[in-house]
Amino acid sequence: MKNKKVVSAICVLLALILSFSVDKTLVTYVSFLRNSFLNSFFLFLTVISSEAIIFLALTSLLVWKDKKRKWIFPLWLTLAISGVVSFLLKVTIQRLRPFQMGLVSLLPSLAEASHEIWNFSFPSSHTVFAFCAIPILSKQYPKLKNVWIGIAVLIAFSRIYLGLHFFSDVIAGALIGYIIGILIVKLEKENKFGQKLYDKIMRR
Repeated sequence: MKNKKVVSAICVLLALILSFSVDKTLVTYVSFLRNSFLNSFFLFLTVISSEAIIFLALTSLLVWKDKKRKWIFPLWLTLAISGVVSFLLKVTIQRLRPFQMGLVSLLPSLAEASHEIWNFSFPSSHTVFAFCAIPILSKQYPKLKNVWIGIAVLIAFSRIYLGLHFFSDVIAGALIGYIIGILIVKLEKENKFGQKLYDKIMRR
């Protein structure tokens, strides 16, 4: 199992390194796929993958069953750390988005929503948030794991499709989010901080 994880990590790192060399070409080719149906679909994904909606959806999922509520605080910590790390990387690297570099056009609906003045590109925050939840969901809702991974991959692709991110942005976002999720799950297993905090609140 550990060997598989190491191999997977190496593959992702290699994909990230190689992605920088094909970023501009790939984002241009993906833009050729645009049509009215896919525009609407990926715009919808952008809306439902906002930080607030992911926060509410995943919190509600854990609240649903008593035994899973102890993971609410680890989830919140995962999302908080993901947000901070993503923000710090963005303002440090300050990479322009594909549409800001003139590589692709921005959809009118995104321009109208002032997405043309969005912050920096690297990494993709939407992808970070989508992937950081996978380790917790895999542990608590294993049957939902593949479903969520599929959604996370679509969210990542939507960022490229809409011209908001490069391939390397979403690869890095997925890697960062997943690592943060794994570290929080490991921390909870070792220290049970989420369980202790939940028990303390419930005793009041």
